[in-house]
Amino acid sequence: MGLPMAEHLLEAHGALAITGRTRRHPSLESAGATWCETPRALAERSDAVLAMVPDLPELEGLLEGDDGLLAGVAHPLLLLIGSTSSATRVRALAADLAERTDGRVRVVDCPVSGGEDGARAGTLSIMMGGDEADAALAARVLGPCGTPVRLGPLGAGEVAKSCNQLVVSATMLALAEATVLAERSGIDPGQLWELLGGGYAGSNLLRSRRDKLVARDYSPSGVAKYMVKDLAFADDVAAETRTHPVLLPALRAAFDELVERGLGDDDLVVTRRLVEER
Repeated sequence: MGLPMAEHLLEAHGALAITGRTRRHPSLESAGATWCETPRALAERSDAVLAMVPDLPELEGLLEGDDGLLAGVAHPLLLLIGSTSSATRVRALAADLAERTDGRVRVVDCPVSGGEDGARAGTLSIMMGGDEADAALAARVLGPCGTPVRLGPLGAGEVAKSCNQLVVSATMLALAEATVLAERSGIDPGQLWELLGGGYAGSNLLRSRRDKLVARDYSPSGVAKYMVKDLAFADDVAAETRTHPVLLPALRAAFDELVERGLGDDDLVVTRRLVEER
């Protein structure tokens, strides 16, 4: 998702510095982006940094050390956390960074929904939590990538993403089960979803994944194993709010089983294979 988001940011803002584990997007540099060899170098030339990594452990690895992001912070820096993470841990990280940098580093959590398709189209739903002024700046930065909305104080974006992942995982598993039921009953899944997609069973997820689901194309757009951590964060929210969910325990068990079967590196549509093999 990072590449198409970066393309939108560069086109809209006219300047962009980038870094990553590997230097694998020469087209982005050809378009005008500046490659930074280290996170430290990135921080030294940036007022706002967007981190699109899976979770906080990967982000924390970029923050520390002589070449880490924090080593390059000599001026105010807005850190935008695009990871799907624990709201509690995001708040703890923000407090730690503020203390260690005398308030120079401020944090907004901004997980996104819409997948690779939404990133390319610039139509991502961007769920933000943080101080109002910081979120307003984050919205101006991220606007070219989709629709950024502040939902509350720091951590609110992560809570919203947990809600999103609950719906996505339930929908994907329902689509997979329905596909298997239909096919084993002699119904063509492609014809089924072309018909049902225009009714109440239709969704953005079905439109995005229908062809892959029907064709058993499990090549990853977003890998299924990340849903395990995402649903665990949703479980944390349920515990904190004294909510006793009906679907969430079953979904956690299903995706745990999916990973245990060695299917976690495939696309979410691999839920079809999970159902077929059970």
